[in-house]
Amino acid sequence: MRFAIAFAATLVALPAAASGGLSCQAEDDRVRLTVESGMTRGMGAPLFNFRGRLDVVNGEVRDVLRSTRFEREHVPQYWLDADGLKLRLYRETESGPHAYVEAAIIAGFDAETEELNGEYSIVIYDVGEDDAAEARTVELSGPVSCFVE
Repeated sequence: MRFAIAFAATLVALPAAASGGLSCQAEDDRVRLTVESGMTRGMGAPLFNFRGRLDVVNGEVRDVLRSTRFEREHVPQYWLDADGLKLRLYRETESGPHAYVEAAIIAGFDAETEELNGEYSIVIYDVGEDDAAEARTVELSGPVSCFVE
């Protein structure tokens, strides 16, 4: 009986030791960016329960592009190792004229704070609502802070 209880306790404890979390945040006068995800500690540290949100706060883009939500399928590239974090997000509009939002986070480990500090860069490409309008690209960048557990 003691063996069965010990075995069950080991099984319950394994998932907690095998997973962690990732979060990033940036906020300035142009952008609010948040990213949160679970990740495993196995090979490649796959992401799960990923969610992110980008809000462009100063009106530089059309309303349809002002707020973008990201899910796991919008993460084409992700890298986390001893050097830091590299995360790329990409999402196209689902209807209407073609437009996309691409965000990149590149952050390195800070040994004193155990945080990841770096830069975000965002490219918003928009052909506009009018077919005759010229395509427009807005580029934004600034500091980002991330945390990995």
